[in-house]
Amino acid sequence: MDLLTTLVDKGLRRELPTREEALAVLATSDDDLLDVVAAAGKVRRHWFGRRVKLNYLVNLKSGLCPEDCSYCSQRLGSTTGILKYTWLKPDEASKAAAAGLAGGAKRVCLVASGRGPTDRDVDRVAGTIKAIKDRHEGVEVCACLGLLSDGQAERLREAGADAYNHNLNTSEATYGDITTTHTYEDRVDTVQKAHAAGLSACSGLIAGMGESDTDLVDVVFSLRDLDPDSVPVNFLIPVEGTPLAKEWNLTPQRCLRILAMVRFVCPDAEVRIAGGREVHLRTMQPLALNLANSIFLGDYLTTEGQAGQADLDMIADAGFEIEGTDQVTLPEHRAAGGGCGASSAASGACGTEAGACASDAAAPEPRTDLVTVRRRGAGTDLAPNA
Repeated sequence: MDLLTTLVDKGLRRELPTREEALAVLATSDDDLLDVVAAAGKVRRHWFGRRVKLNYLVNLKSGLCPEDCSYCSQRLGSTTGILKYTWLKPDEASKAAAAGLAGGAKRVCLVASGRGPTDRDVDRVAGTIKAIKDRHEGVEVCACLGLLSDGQAERLREAGADAYNHNLNTSEATYGDITTTHTYEDRVDTVQKAHAAGLSACSGLIAGMGESDTDLVDVVFSLRDLDPDSVPVNFLIPVEGTPLAKEWNLTPQRCLRILAMVRFVCPDAEVRIAGGREVHLRTMQPLALNLANSIFLGDYLTTEGQAGQADLDMIADAGFEIEGTDQVTLPEHRAAGGGCGASSAASGACGTEAGACASDAAAPEPRTDLVTVRRRGAGTDLAPNA
């Protein structure tokens, strides 16, 4: 396909595709899917080889959130029956992180529910970062605490945080349909604060919330403009008790097309398969490793993932290797201060035909059997999954 040849050439040059080209990737047929994966795989291997970076989540504070994000089981008014607990102590969080690091994780992601941290919360997290880094030499720590106030990103950096995660989640045009207690601009501002403080910015999206192809392209192009080092791609886990519990819109094939589009738009960024891969990619997960160079190991914040050993076996069987702590994740030009958006081309107008929501096919069968609320690990007396 001429489209794929063009996209590979642009990806190897770090050149921005047009919006029409990105939309065309999402509109490709299932018959062309392996060609799309192969093309995006060339870009992935050019910048990241066959390495897979493992990340491990520690939910420092679960539930009890005042925000109304429709996708989230920790939201205000949630009836999901998830684990609810207040802040883990530094030694508890360090112990939880140790399980993931023992399983091969290179980065620990410290997450806390809520609108954003107070200064006291930043002090708590600083103590947790120290406890983890004192115990594990070379570990990367990413904080995900919500909206940041002035000066908080700098304090986290001084405390030893390497990165900060705050996802855009969806397009600016549809953001108000998903969340009303804060704005899209609030999220952009937090990513910019992390950048300015010298933290490695991590920002991504959630697919499967009923958005159109145009929305997906819009949010990924917005991410390219923000220039995060890592782009987590979440696939909505429709948890009962949330407003989006009935949104079963994804197939494994569509998930692969979304990952390919993200890779073409941000060719040299760390693209991470995040929440929902087991639910929506299912047996196609190994194929997705040809598109993404990073995954979460084990469980997520409030739901369970597949067994940690199954993740490791999947990576080995697919012919990939775990990225070691002595290896630099990002290409040299990014690690030295370059960016995903450093080289660009004029982007074309969004074509209405290609940009229409690709939902003409019958809705996929809901796989509620694959959604399991987390009952182990942080906040419990049971061993974590790692």
